[in-house]
Amino acid sequence: MAVFASAWATRDAAQVASFFSDDAVYHNIPMDPVQGRDAIAATVAGFMAMGGHVTVDIRHIVAEVAVVMLERVDHFVGSERTIALPVVGVFEVHDGKITAWRDYFDSGQLTDQFVAPQDDSRAD
Repeated sequence: MAVFASAWATRDAAQVASFFSDDAVYHNIPMDPVQGRDAIAATVAGFMAMGGHVTVDIRHIVAEVAVVMLERVDHFVGSERTIALPVVGVFEVHDGKITAWRDYFDSGQLTDQFVAPQDDSRAD
């Protein structure tokens, strides 16, 4: 899973998608699920098109047979700000390919980091 996480830094959606089976499902909750390697590649490309650089710090990995759970912090480094988002990802892996990926995070925490700080120095 660490190799998969580090692939994001390449900004190559096809490389990231290569870890998935042809019929995999990616559900970035609360968005709608995406099915199929090509659709996952397109979704990943959309995230990457937002710009910046993505790194992942893996805090914990728990694995049992075909299920891998990652507690991680995703860092989105842009020209104007860096966003750090704690995430728990659940992966189902069969025959060396990811067949299902679900990410759980606090969308409010993400939204709060996009809000620009107010400039209180202006006189009204």
